[in-house]
Amino acid sequence: MLFVGAFERQLDDKGRLALPATFRNRLGEHCYLAKGQDKCVTVVPSATFEEEAEVMAARVRLGDVSRNQLRALASSAILVTLDKQGRVNVDEQLRDYAGLQLGEPVTVAGSFDRLELWSPQRFTLVNDDGTGDLAGDDQ
Repeated sequence: MLFVGAFERQLDDKGRLALPATFRNRLGEHCYLAKGQDKCVTVVPSATFEEEAEVMAARVRLGDVSRNQLRALASSAILVTLDKQGRVNVDEQLRDYAGLQLGEPVTVAGSFDRLELWSPQRFTLVNDDGTGDLAGDDQ
């Protein structure tokens, strides 16, 4: 179950985003939205998110991850249900974190085990950096 490809979608005036049809079945009826790395919103299948939460809590107990990082992730996470049109509601806190604006385009990008929601400008920057890394431009 891989999420691959990048698609441009529009965030509606109520904060809803229609996910690409190819991703909907893989996510199932419920998924989690949370703050992601590099200022994106991650969209994670519920089973995957719940497994990762258990691992992160264990890492906190071992001292490998800070409690503050756990708190930031846990407090930002929202369990959402895809509606009949395959839309999810991206709440204001997550939109602000990722720089997503109502009525504006959003890049929905696969990241193998999850989706990422990006402002198109930020996605272009991180994607260009990653493409340079793949090409060996930093050597």
